[in-house]
Amino acid sequence: MLFSSVLAAVLLQLQLCIDTLTNIYARVFLKGRTPGARGGTLSPVAPVDGGVQDQGRAQDVTTPTSVNYHFTRQCNYKCGFCFHTAKTSFVLPLVEAKRGLQLLQASGMEKINFSGGEPFLHNKGEFLGKLVQYCKQDLQLPSVSIVSNGSMIKETWFQKYGDYLDILAISCDSFDEATNQLIGRAQGKKSHVDNLHKIRNWCQEYKVAFKINSVINTFNVDEDMAENILQLNPVRWKVFQCLLIDGENAGEEALREAEGFVISEQMFQDFLERHSSVPCLVPESNEKMRNSYLILDEYMRFLDCREGRKDPSKSILDVGVKEAICFSGFDEKMFLKRGGKYVWSKADMKLEW
Repeated sequence: MLFSSVLAAVLLQLQLCIDTLTNIYARVFLKGRTPGARGGTLSPVAPVDGGVQDQGRAQDVTTPTSVNYHFTRQCNYKCGFCFHTAKTSFVLPLVEAKRGLQLLQASGMEKINFSGGEPFLHNKGEFLGKLVQYCKQDLQLPSVSIVSNGSMIKETWFQKYGDYLDILAISCDSFDEATNQLIGRAQGKKSHVDNLHKIRNWCQEYKVAFKINSVINTFNVDEDMAENILQLNPVRWKVFQCLLIDGENAGEEALREAEGFVISEQMFQDFLERHSSVPCLVPESNEKMRNSYLILDEYMRFLDCREGRKDPSKSILDVGVKEAICFSGFDEKMFLKRGGKYVWSKADMKLEW
């Protein structure tokens, strides 16, 4: 009887030791593992500070109301100023991407924007379409949007998924085809501008809000786009200043060299002044770009761009949204200041602020 009691106590202690070692192994070796990565590939993680600093960050956790999910880095264009380049070809399995989106929705996400790379490139837009449908139909998100270069969008995609999409933004930096070629926003001899008009018409037919995004740089800063923008009549024309990000379009590790595209603050202001008569114009300075967007990369890690580079958090799939968002560099006040919280109403075709 005594021997049995002693044996039971020993076995209990042994089990506790095994559990402790298992937990240590999981924390050290599995926390950074990207779910779905082939061959057990580890995703880089941001260093975790300890003590009081972590407690302060936890208290400052914000709600991920609006999230930009760059689920792929691959693109068929070669824009010289691109600051989210094809450093990997990784794309999460659909089931894992949906799990991450559900975590975000449970944490308060109301608006999701899918971007890249070129989001229509992977699986010819089917992967993107299924994510859009899931967010609108299953998660019931008020606003689902996409940013695309438009080159791979077909009307059949609208026929299949258009009911689930609220906003489609097409990137267009010039209405001169020669300038688009210089910038790299082109594929062969296809007309980027002609395609822009075609997509605008599809958006009207399928009741999807049509937006235009333009990056102002040395090649287009003197262009007058007012007449073309007014003709296309987007709900919003977002105008960005060329932004340098170390490791993406600047520095030794970069796949692009964007230094030659950079314009001064005064040149950017002159461009805005020249287009001040365009009512849908919404300027986005570099300051706003750095800290008023919640950006998720292909591993579902928040990217902190405040220091001029992209510092990743741990993946929300590994540690949850609350912990990961502490390292996002997100400024909620700046987000609200730039009018970030808006919803597109398909019923009456207007923006609700």
